[in-house]
Amino acid sequence: MNTTPTLTGTTVELRPLRETDAPALIEAAADGELWNLKVTVVPGPAAVAAYIARALEGERAGTVMPFVIVARATGRVVGSTRFWKVDRANRKLEIGHTWLAASAQRSSINTEAKFLLLTYAFETLDCVRVQFTTDELNEKSRAAILRLGAKQEGIVRHERIMPDGRKRNSVRFSIIDDEWPDVREKLEARLKAL
Repeated sequence: MNTTPTLTGTTVELRPLRETDAPALIEAAADGELWNLKVTVVPGPAAVAAYIARALEGERAGTVMPFVIVARATGRVVGSTRFWKVDRANRKLEIGHTWLAASAQRSSINTEAKFLLLTYAFETLDCVRVQFTTDELNEKSRAAILRLGAKQEGIVRHERIMPDGRKRNSVRFSIIDDEWPDVREKLEARLKAL
């Protein structure tokens, strides 16, 4: 079983997701009514319990490490992210299920959260590969992943069925261990400039 750590940066803290976080997640998702987005899945009031239960089930199975994203300045939960598809034997995982309240978007929060996750993945878990997957239609997410320094690998057709029934094509990206030192240096420079 994986123990989900607490990762603390300057502006953000990633702490393990728990059942008691449901009200805070609903409040964060209400900031922009994110549950109405068609290119990602963000839990609304009716879905948050199942969202958390599925994450915690994966945590117990050792394939998921779910986090809430907390803005340190206010102590408020502003979103969620997780390591998932954790594969210890092949030293790889995916960073995903990431969403932020509208007021926390376009701030240093996402960059620092990804920096903390990538640092933990490569330097503590000794990963050789970290991947990201997003909806082909989600231009904002695709651009943000590329800004991290990830490389686009391709499009996985009809990779999943979205809640509205749409067959989603997903874009796959990755950062490998050989690229991490350069990616780390560029992210550190970006965070200093924010």
